Amino acid sequence: MQITIFEDESYKNFLPLVYLRPVYDLRCGVFTLREKLEKYFSPFQIHYHLRDELADIYRQDNPQKNINQLPKDDTWFVNGRVVANSVLKKHIVNSHKEEKVLINGKDIVAVFLKKESLKRFDQEIKKGTLSKNRFEGLRTEMLEVDTVSYPWDLVHKTSDEIIADSSFFKKKKKQIEGKVDSGVHLLNRKDIFIGKNSTIKPGAVLDAEKGPIIIGNNVTVMSNAVIEGPAFIGDNSVIKIGAKIYHGTSIGEWCKVGGEVEASVIQSYSNKQHEGFLGHSYLGSWVNLGADTNTSDLKNNYSTVRVQIDGKMVDSGQQFVGLTVGDHSKSGINMMFDTGTMVGVSCNLYGAGLLPKSIPSFAWGGENSFQVYDIEKSIETMRKVMARRNVIMSDYYEKLVREIFISTMKDRKNFGLK
Repeated sequence: MQITIFEDESYKNFLPLVYLRPVYDLRCGVFTLREKLEKYFSPFQIHYHLRDELADIYRQDNPQKNINQLPKDDTWFVNGRVVANSVLKKHIVNSHKEEKVLINGKDIVAVFLKKESLKRFDQEIKKGTLSKNRFEGLRTEMLEVDTVSYPWDLVHKTSDEIIADSSFFKKKKKQIEGKVDSGVHLLNRKDIFIGKNSTIKPGAVLDAEKGPIIIGNNVTVMSNAVIEGPAFIGDNSVIKIGAKIYHGTSIGEWCKVGGEVEASVIQSYSNKQHEGFLGHSYLGSWVNLGADTNTSDLKNNYSTVRVQIDGKMVDSGQQFVGLTVGDHSKSGINMMFDTGTMVGVSCNLYGAGLLPKSIPSFAWGGENSFQVYDIEKSIETMRKVMARRNVIMSDYYEKLVREIFISTMKDRKNFGLK
């Protein structure tokens, strides 16, 4: 038996975060959705299916993975938007005698197909996305396993997922492997995990009384920073002097973070180094927020926040929704973002005043004055920024960025840019 992680059509709800990655490479808790599935199903051979435009770059970055290939044996197809847990693992491991579809509400959680049925789905599998309409006629079974439908779902689930993910760290022989200065305060030490070669400087407070704090390898937490659990800090990241990291925050690898951060997710290679508030927000990779950038995550009338998703306004059903930013976008100093603001890929934003709530990819400007961010200049900047972290932009990456620029032209036109 094999496991195949796939994207369905709902990946569009996660734009702009998924222009440069499959939906299952978004972080929720300590791990990405893919990493959770890999941890629960590591004994099995795992295949990966994703959109055609992502296939080349994904193969280059993951040469050992089976990507957009038709499996040769009985296979469980697992939705990449699933938040994996032990319930899903138990069901899949113990239930593979007949073909069926597992659903939770309107979402497919997983589909089991015998090897002789796989060819019927060959074209959909090669495309990378699977439609649930193709599985009509198979037995349907309810399974209460969460799926995420929008970026704010990832944010709001992260606190509980850090708690759930901490079980993988409790198996380690040594809980604290880094250097913790004698002037550091560790509250509820049993729920604090610190990786190899990490350093916690004097005056820092790690408060795990409300949930675990998990710190990766080669992390530096500078003096007088406060981290309140549940929280995660990824490998090679730096938490700046006096930072205030509140519960429900997950920070990926190679990030630099300061100021005040609450209940937010930051993908790898992004910076928010200075003072300013980031709340209930999701930042893609290679994002940089300038000094005193502030986000609103709560409306003054306490009503639920509406967000523009793929050209349509969606009621999030949540009181707290902050900023969502695509990869390679940047804000200047003293920027302000309203509740539920969406910023596309490779935007360069500056100036005073409150920005529009939806800004298309490759937009340059602020307030009411915007122009198109020239694609050549955009790629040149990306290349410089990535080189600072010893990452070389591949030809596949550049090709994908150019394709994103073309595919988002309509968004910029609707925004008033030519």
